[in-house]
Amino acid sequence: MNDIPFNRPSVMGREFEYMQTAIDTHMHLSGDGPFTKKCHKMLEEALGVPKVLLTTSCTHALEMAALLLNIRPDDEVIAPAFTFVTSINAFVLHGAKPVFVDVHPDTLNLDETKLEAAITPNTRAIIPVHYAGVGCEMDTIMDIANRHNIVVIEDNAHALFAKYRGRNLGTFGSMASQSFHETKNFICGEGGALLINDTSYAERAEIIREKGTNRSRFFRGQVDKYTWVDVGSSYLPSDMLAAFLYAQLEERAKIQSIRQRIWTFYNDQLQGWAQANGVGLPYVPDHCEQPYHMFYLLLP
Repeated sequence: MNDIPFNRPSVMGREFEYMQTAIDTHMHLSGDGPFTKKCHKMLEEALGVPKVLLTTSCTHALEMAALLLNIRPDDEVIAPAFTFVTSINAFVLHGAKPVFVDVHPDTLNLDETKLEAAITPNTRAIIPVHYAGVGCEMDTIMDIANRHNIVVIEDNAHALFAKYRGRNLGTFGSMASQSFHETKNFICGEGGALLINDTSYAERAEIIREKGTNRSRFFRGQVDKYTWVDVGSSYLPSDMLAAFLYAQLEERAKIQSIRQRIWTFYNDQLQGWAQANGVGLPYVPDHCEQPYHMFYLLLP
């Protein structure tokens, strides 16, 4: 019997060339080097996002979001009951109370019809998770959030370049987190990004990411020296990782095509078996464009 790998990253050929360039040419191997800036620009343009900041993980992107919201003990954060621990841990770290809302049985996304009943005066944020890269019902979620003045932070770890009603996922909420972990479509081993749609968070996000300093402004020549100005941590990935990631993002259409072919093969070949055994296959609504990130089975 042949082994079928759970996940096999697509390495397209220029990853090592760009890493060598980072070493030989730029000699900037710490954070925010030339390849990091290239990744920022490419993602901002491709997604139509005003600000992207690469981070050391999707987890750290969500931790930055929690800091940007000044999450405090007894604040409540709503998330789907079926998700990875990171979606809520980033907020629990600051004492927030998790409030879980059940998911749809077909997409496994947060059930927006049950969302409003979970809101209280202490609700600070809603974290929709686009499971397997299939979009949550963002029109309804954003309408509810706006009426209650609650911030939406999309967990977009599975859904880079996926769309909901023709619009890129990760562009609906005030912020979104992204993952470039080895198991994702586009990788750098370990890595992530914070997508910032509400630009009022942008300057402070740079500060939090740079250990609570205004170092980014210093490197742009906006201040004559940098200093400690806020809370923060070190969330910058090495430019070596960004070099690897940039090669991946350049070939995003080819990588998506590979994953689409594999996903479609599974879907076609398993239809008869699934129907005969009462097993559910992935469901993608017509108004969603998926990135073919994950193929799952729902057992009876």
